Amino acid sequence: MSRRWNELTERQRWALGVGSGLQLALLAAALIDLRRRPAAEIRGSKRMWAAIVFVNFAGPLAYFTLARRR
Repeated sequence: MSRRWNELTERQRWALGVGSGLQLALLAAALIDLRRRPAAEIRGSKRMWAAIVFVNFAGPLAYFTLARRR
């Protein structure tokens, strides 16, 4: 069931805003790190990871946990 913005409670709007902000922050951090990090320090191709980080929360979290070499 989908609702319109004006049908949401104040608490639901706040939670949606916080969740969206967090998702955008993770996306931005992953893209910035991917751009600055040399290709030799990343498992797989940069192009592949750039596509993966756009998948909700899972993409950036996967990038930070799986893609970066120590």
